Amino acid sequence: MKAKKGLSTFLLALGFTVYLTVNEPQSAYAMHIMEGFLPVGWAVFWWAVFIPFFVLGLRSLMRITKETPELKLMLGLAGAFTFVLSALKIPSVTGSSSHPTGTGLGAVMFGPLPMSVLGSIVLLFQALLLAHGGLTTLGANAFSMAVAGPMIGYTVYRSMIASTGRQKLSIFLAAALADLSTYVVTSIQLALAFPAASGGIAASFLKFAGIFAITQIPLAISEGLITVLIWNWLQAYSPEQLSLLQRSMKGANKG
Repeated sequence: MKAKKGLSTFLLALGFTVYLTVNEPQSAYAMHIMEGFLPVGWAVFWWAVFIPFFVLGLRSLMRITKETPELKLMLGLAGAFTFVLSALKIPSVTGSSSHPTGTGLGAVMFGPLPMSVLGSIVLLFQALLLAHGGLTTLGANAFSMAVAGPMIGYTVYRSMIASTGRQKLSIFLAAALADLSTYVVTSIQLALAFPAASGGIAASFLKFAGIFAITQIPLAISEGLITVLIWNWLQAYSPEQLSLLQRSMKGANKG
């Protein structure tokens, strides 16, 4: 048993070392859609779209902490994982960047709604403390990373579990596609705000998405592998909490 835990810890440390070495940010100007980059109308629009999900997420978090307060530590882990991974910025397109998101783990653990709160808090701290993103563009950034990404990731996870029963593969795909879908939505946001002179929104989307894909596809694969390593670590060192979490999620899904 000790040998198994030791191997799990080694693989986790090795995974993070490789991940952080390969994906080390290269410049301080890397960020989400930056402050003031979106026209006012679009900034307001994405705030309006995001807020209902945030409210539903607060209600979901209150239910989780009230019914199973033992899971607060797991919620903190999901938030910390999102903060660490999404803070790794790699410049990609003027006014935005490529980076892992870290929201897939929380979506698998708690569902997509709690991540709308945890992810937006992460983005707020990054905007205030790290100059990554901005306050006016927080609605757009939160919708892409804290709403759309977790929803896609959770849907993929549930579908794969139901069809294959292979949990590790399901977690890998959930994390990877939560990452990629975030950048698809970001590309749509930028294309809507800045349609190309020739080809309009469609041409602009292909331009943004195509450039993002160069860095984002390897990042998504890396994030999927790291998320599986974290899950293995939880199974080895926190089996009781993980079991409680899974029972809680099954009960919530039945309800």
